[in-house]
Amino acid sequence: MAEVSEVLMSVLSTIRVPRPGDRVHKDECALSFSSPESEGGLYVCMNSFLGFGSQYVDRHHTRSGQRAYLHIIRTRKKEDDNNSGSGDPPKKKPTRLAIGIEGGFNVEQDQYEEEVKVVLFPDRQEVTADDLTAMPDVVRERVRHSMAGLMSADSVSHALQVQQWDGEVRAESRHAFFSPSVSHPSNGPSYSGWRCEVCDLQENLWMNLTDGRVFCGRRYFDGSGGNNHALLHFQQTGHPLAVKLGTITPDGADVYSYDEDDMVLDPKLPQHLAHFGIDMMTMEKTERTMTELEIAVNQRVGEWEVIQESGATLQPLSGPGLTGMKNLGNSCYLNSVMQVIFTVPDFQSKSVTILLLWLKHVSTKLGYGLLSGEYSKPALDPGEGAEASTEPRGDQVGIAPRMFKALVGRGHPEFSTNRQQDAQEFLLHFINMVERNCRSGANPSEAFRFLVEERIVCQQSQKAKYTQRVDYILQLPVPMDQATNTEELHEAERRREEADSSGAPPPSPVRAKIPFTACMAALSEPETLTDFWSSAVQAKTTATKTTRFASFPDHLVIQVKKFTFGQDWVPKKLDVSIDVPDTLNLSTLRGAGQQPGEELLPELAPPPLMTPDVEVKAPVLDDSTVSQLCEMGFPLEACRKAVYYTGNTGIDAAMNWVMGHMDDPDFSAPLVLPGTSSAPGTTPTESVSEEHLATIVSMGFSRDQATRALRATSNVLERAVDWIFSHLDDLESMEVSEGGRSAAESEGAREPPPGPKVRDGPGKYELFAFISHMGTSTMCGHYVCHIKKDQQWVIFNDQKVCASEKPPKDLGYLYFYRRVTE
Repeated sequence: MAEVSEVLMSVLSTIRVPRPGDRVHKDECALSFSSPESEGGLYVCMNSFLGFGSQYVDRHHTRSGQRAYLHIIRTRKKEDDNNSGSGDPPKKKPTRLAIGIEGGFNVEQDQYEEEVKVVLFPDRQEVTADDLTAMPDVVRERVRHSMAGLMSADSVSHALQVQQWDGEVRAESRHAFFSPSVSHPSNGPSYSGWRCEVCDLQENLWMNLTDGRVFCGRRYFDGSGGNNHALLHFQQTGHPLAVKLGTITPDGADVYSYDEDDMVLDPKLPQHLAHFGIDMMTMEKTERTMTELEIAVNQRVGEWEVIQESGATLQPLSGPGLTGMKNLGNSCYLNSVMQVIFTVPDFQSKSVTILLLWLKHVSTKLGYGLLSGEYSKPALDPGEGAEASTEPRGDQVGIAPRMFKALVGRGHPEFSTNRQQDAQEFLLHFINMVERNCRSGANPSEAFRFLVEERIVCQQSQKAKYTQRVDYILQLPVPMDQATNTEELHEAERRREEADSSGAPPPSPVRAKIPFTACMAALSEPETLTDFWSSAVQAKTTATKTTRFASFPDHLVIQVKKFTFGQDWVPKKLDVSIDVPDTLNLSTLRGAGQQPGEELLPELAPPPLMTPDVEVKAPVLDDSTVSQLCEMGFPLEACRKAVYYTGNTGIDAAMNWVMGHMDDPDFSAPLVLPGTSSAPGTTPTESVSEEHLATIVSMGFSRDQATRALRATSNVLERAVDWIFSHLDDLESMEVSEGGRSAAESEGAREPPPGPKVRDGPGKYELFAFISHMGTSTMCGHYVCHIKKDQQWVIFNDQKVCASEKPPKDLGYLYFYRRVTE
């Protein structure tokens, strides 16, 4: 025993106590998706603080020599006797429309019991309480502090993302400081007899805070709620604020501003209510608040019944390529996109080794988790007895992509949060990350990359200009005026207006039916440019722009532009059904280049920007264009560069430059003119850090390329790495000679740098996946995806994976096609 104690003391005396800033991986295995809830639990190294599943911890011990691990096992709590029998353990109901905040939604929806102990390798010997008691105080205290520190520390996956989101933060109304016009004491403090003045409804009543009149609230999507009489009263009087009567308590009430179209704060609510004889201190809550109603809607959105197909009982599926993903709090957009991404062979291939190590490892780990089938197992119900414990819950164990979400969202103002996001924007963000971290060899994002040919014809000279740009998604317009059921839509609108005016129940909604051919016709129509600078006439004139494919990708992504802005600039979603085909032939949309007999616009520079002085001076910029860009919220220096590099050719060209360079590391840096310093405080001859040079060269770049990157970013290594990956096309042309000089410095002309690498082939495609969105905005609602697996459509709804019987292909948002080869 003395020998064992000495070994224990020798090992345990070397463990570390986590300090502020240490990265603790205690939620997810570094090499797999094992977690404390998985079979065997999670082992956290008490020195490096890395976590490993039971199948990988021996490998880490062998390679690192570490022996002490904190073993964490979580098991779901037994079902409460008071539970409704749903098969899930009782959960604490949320009382706030929030995530990661007391009273809000819990990202970890299930409740667990936790067991923690110290284990020594290679024999997996447990350190007992008696073992610790027999040790010196200094060792015993180190072990206790290390365990406590590990359990209290924020895990890396949680620390790298903004966990808190509060949907209840309300702004103070700009209409709050007003004086009520009249009093209606008849409404009085006896709130049991309130009724709508128009239709006599006694629920969902709102009192206008200007005149004290009481009306029913808005009609909900299912026909319940009210008859819109409070809204009609605002439209007739312009009195903006109303309070929901059943929510008044001493702590406050729901106040809505019809003018601001949002729930608001009224700091003078007690005085406003007292004017109409209502004492907040004596009021009791009799109805659900708007927050409680929205929470109920959010809870229903995540349930299978809301999104099942025509009420059908869908057959759960499991196995390789059929793995569900846990929702980490509004992460269904990420889940849907990545399920489709890893259906594409380029992202399944093990030869994808061109990603930098940190992105390669986490992406490969996610791909293995989705494709292997290792985590595609039915989740079991906890319960009493063996029978209850083996009954499937209807969803999967699945994988929780915490590390992946934290990685791809790190530093991003939206994807690092728990708010809902646009699936299309996330897809482009992920592709951009892959592009930025690719250097050579196979690049999986090439599967989606294609060239767009833009043909611009000057209407005054009839001369043309051809340009090409890279794209990854084809945005398909929705011409609402081409609906095939126009008469039905007009009749439905007429019935709805009649119902609104009479207080009758609303008619069933009618969805606009738009032919897919009409969408494609709208895509191919020429666009009129009214502010085009023509090099032929040396002036601004009108031009037409026609867009065609210069190449067809292996996999084509089509986004249906369902989300738009109304006349009041409020985002809205078009409720449309589009007969999207299973097969596409886009051959007629291939660009043909210069037409026979067609003259090209002269390749002349735009009007000179530099002053005629010999010395380099500040450029003469169009101040009005710079001001317009600044008013849009862009940095001043970025606006100046946009106008400079587009040759004072107008707001449209400058805006395009801004949108194309927003991710440049030097986007906001001061404009540097030719012949001047390449960056503030840096001259072309200034020496750069040899240590930074070595770091960048170790990534596979040449010394000249690394030097150029560091000089462009004031010798800041992190900025230089970002810069070098965002200027790959420029760097490709820097062919380094044996003597160390770039080809640009050597004698003789060099070949122009090659264009972006694209794949090309026939424009014939078949549909293999689509992502659907439910809700009024991309910032709310729910995403699911359908993927065709072995000629069978499968629906992926977070952790639930089922055979699809009636895939709603006409209601999709993003469509994914693959090339058909004959």
